[in-house]
Amino acid sequence: MVEILVADDHPLFQYAITDFVERNIPDTKTISCTDLEEALNTAEENPDIDLVLLDLNMPGMDGLNGIVRFRNQYPEIPIVIVSAEEDKNVVLQAFTYGAVGFITKSSSCEQIVAALQQVLSGQVYLPPDIIRKGGNNKPREEQASQQIDPKLIGALTRRQLLVFECIAKGKSNKQIAYELNIAETTVKAHVSAILTKLNVHNRIQAALCAASIDFNQYLMRN
Repeated sequence: MVEILVADDHPLFQYAITDFVERNIPDTKTISCTDLEEALNTAEENPDIDLVLLDLNMPGMDGLNGIVRFRNQYPEIPIVIVSAEEDKNVVLQAFTYGAVGFITKSSSCEQIVAALQQVLSGQVYLPPDIIRKGGNNKPREEQASQQIDPKLIGALTRRQLLVFECIAKGKSNKQIAYELNIAETTVKAHVSAILTKLNVHNRIQAALCAASIDFNQYLMRN
């Protein structure tokens, strides 16, 4: 039995997401609450919770700081943000604060199911439509901190560049394997090599750094 905590202060959406989850994710039980404090207390009372879906704007969240509070108290429970927010910078910041997934409330049913299954399988889920958006309104110094030395990118093989591009689009290992017609174990090996060559710790950091990369430019050289 998979236990999912749904924390959202909008009654209609809370009902909709809990009903949707229980109907579409097999052998699932949901627990509902309406603010961060209640979510923290509920997690303490239910040690078997496998996943928490947090509304970004509900009472107590204090923006992204609510993610930090929950992660500090329950680091073993993966957090997926469910929000109407679609600003790329906010989405990426949610991951740097500790979320492992971000589902927009405008997502299709298929996207929501795929996102939840991906996270429950131990992977992260980046919303591809938002990750592909251009533009960056962050201060220049913050943008620079996310850039990768072009020499490091140039050291990637063509296949690694293709895998890296898929990571930047928020695709899972399974999706990458299907798209590139390679084994999933091969994808994992490429991802590991990419992280090592780029000197980043995980695929979230890799995706953050990939926001401004023109992959066509590098692929044409290989």
